[in-house]
This record gives sequence, structure tokens and C-alpha cells, in this order.
Amino acid sequence: MSIQEMASDPPAARKDRKIAARIWSQAYAAIEFKIGLAVFSALVLAAVFYPMFSGIDPTKMAISSKLLPPLFMGEGWSWARPLGTDQLGRDMLSRSLVGLRYSLLIGISTTILMVAVGAMMGLFSGYFGGKVDTVLMRLTDAQLAIPMIILAITILGVSRPTIPAIILVLGLSGWPIYARVMRSSVMSERKKEFVRGAMVLGATDWRIMFTLILPLVLPPIAFVAVLDIARMMIFESVLGFLGLGVQPPTPTFGNIIADGRKYLLNAWWIATMPGVFLVLTLTSINLMGASLERARNSIYGGA
Repeated sequence: MSIQEMASDPPAARKDRKIAARIWSQAYAAIEFKIGLAVFSALVLAAVFYPMFSGIDPTKMAISSKLLPPLFMGEGWSWARPLGTDQLGRDMLSRSLVGLRYSLLIGISTTILMVAVGAMMGLFSGYFGGKVDTVLMRLTDAQLAIPMIILAITILGVSRPTIPAIILVLGLSGWPIYARVMRSSVMSERKKEFVRGAMVLGATDWRIMFTLILPLVLPPIAFVAVLDIARMMIFESVLGFLGLGVQPPTPTFGNIIADGRKYLLNAWWIATMPGVFLVLTLTSINLMGASLERARNSIYGGA
């Protein structure tokens, strides 16, 4: 192997790729990960395909069918409405699954945006150091001083809370944690021999950052980011409950639960059903994320 090939694919990079593969393999072997993956996959498939193939419009009102209970719970239940209907006769199963679709979209998109922005900030800060590091870290400190949910409520309260706006607000509020983790990882990798070798061979800073360092430090952050999807789904639901999320008639977990709180005594399923779907989704994500984290700690601890 030539010196150029060693610089472009150093032993440290090959070792880290093997470690990442071992982490995925060990996590997948855990029963918790398999249960979480099975539940999460079933929920995603249901959210994507059930509203499409059932032919039931989650926003269509049918006053004659209002407040039907779920299956086998009280009089008037229907096989066609297995989770009952709300105060306007809208199907709760279809509404809950459409709400799950939007919650997953916002949660996953927000996490990707946080990781992307935080990784770039941390990469530049850790690699260049000096004044670049000082400026970027002071920006990070300023952002950390403002709680994410307070900033989101403030911005969305004075603007129209569309899906892109919610993703941008949450994503641009949560990146500082990733920036700090990325910075410390990059500073550690920058001192290693393969990076110095690439510098001696004349590799540009951009090539070193994006082809040598970034592939090594990004996987550990990606494993942690799985758990942040659940956190962003909770934030989205809180905003929806406060009326600052996706606006009706589009169903989301937050606005469905907010509507159902008025009927807790005589139609508890309106607020309960989306809550059940949210709990199942968050639990499945946390099972997978915890398995990945345990596998990462085990392998890095013994590597």
C-alpha cells in the first residue's frame, strides 16, 4: 500500500469502521433492540399505510357517529372504528396514526438538523482552534443559556407554526450539545499520527476534516442521536398541546390530546389513544437507543 493510500484510508479509520460495525452487531443481538425495532417498524408501517389504504379521512366529521367507544368498551362500539371516535365523529385510529406520522417526521428531521449543525460547528472549532474555536464556542454557550422549549414557544408564538418552522426552531435550538461533543472528539483525533501524516503529504484542511476525521467521530454521535428522536417527539407534542404545533385540522398527538382533555370523564379514549401510540413509539426508540449505547460503551471500553 502506498503512502497516499495509507493517508486516505489510515489504519485508525479502518479500525473505527470495524468498531462501528461491531456496535451495530452487538446491539442487534440484544433482545431489547429486536423488540424495539419490531415495535417501531410496525408503528411506522401502520402510520404510513393504514390512513392510505383504509379510505378513512382523519379530518372528516360525522356527528351521527361522535363519541363511539373503542372495541368492547361500552355500547355503540364499531368494528369500523376500533379505537372509537372523537367529539366530531372522526376516527381515532386514523387520527392517531396520522399524528404519529407527523411526530416522526418532525422528530427525525429535527434530530438530523441538530446533528448536522452541531457536527459542523464542532468540527471547525476543534480542528482550527484559536479564534475560530473561541467565537464558535461563545456562540454555543450563548445558545445553551436559552432553554430549548422556551425559545421554541417564544418564536412560534409570534409566527405561524408550520412543519418547516417547527423543525427549524427545534433543530437550531438543540445543536450546541452536539457541537461540544464533536469539538472534544475532533481535538483528540487531530493529534493522531495519521492526521499529521496527511498534513505532511499536502492534504488540504477540507480533505482532512471531511474524509479522515469526520467519518471517525460521527458514528458515536449518531448512536446518541437515536435517543434524541424521542426527545424531539416529546417537544413536538408539548408544542401541539399548547397550540403552537401543527395547526388543526391536521391531527397531531399534541392537539388531539388537548382536544380530548375536555372529555376525560365521558370519552377518555380521545386523549388516551394518541398517548398510547406516543408511549409505544418512545419506548421502542429508547430500547434501540439504549442497546446501541450499551454496545458502544462495552466495545469502546474494551477496545
